[in-house]
Amino acid sequence: MSTPVASLSSDRIAKLDALLDRQEILDALTRFSRAMDRFDRDLFLSAFHNDATIAAGSFVGGPVDLYDWSTAMHAQGQKATHHNLLNHTCDLDGDTAHTETYYLFAARNVDDSNWIAGGRYIDRLERRDGEWRIALRTNVIEWSGMVPSMDIPFADVPDVYANGTPARDTSDPSYTRPLANVRQPSIPR
Repeated sequence: MSTPVASLSSDRIAKLDALLDRQEILDALTRFSRAMDRFDRDLFLSAFHNDATIAAGSFVGGPVDLYDWSTAMHAQGQKATHHNLLNHTCDLDGDTAHTETYYLFAARNVDDSNWIAGGRYIDRLERRDGEWRIALRTNVIEWSGMVPSMDIPFADVPDVYANGTPARDTSDPSYTRPLANVRQPSIPR
């Protein structure tokens, strides 16, 4: 049974507002990660305010320059990347939020070696014109290492990519709408 909005207490409405804000903030952080892995410039820039400052490794600057620098670096060094978001805390203060988001970065390098690294994105987000975006980011890299390489599982299955081939652009199957299966039923024995 649903509760009519009019009967919600002001405390409950405030908690719902905060929950919506936290989700919009997490959505902005997720847009950044997805955009990095898919080389989606528009999606990447939608995670940041135009005047944002980002400090990441040797880079300190704005979102446009970060996109150009980081995608060139990843295109030269890796065949595929995964920017995974993990533990996330968010302190809301009106139209400002301070977040700490743990991440795990994994990459298949051009030489087929595998690189992983972990750290935290420490962000200040601001809501401007009703939209939460990153205004300041510090990337704290805390560890890094190589893991043994092995063949990608199921790469030898003839139609494994029939529903779409992984790509570092918007031809990736994650952009397909509506998503559909064209592979034939197969139950390995």
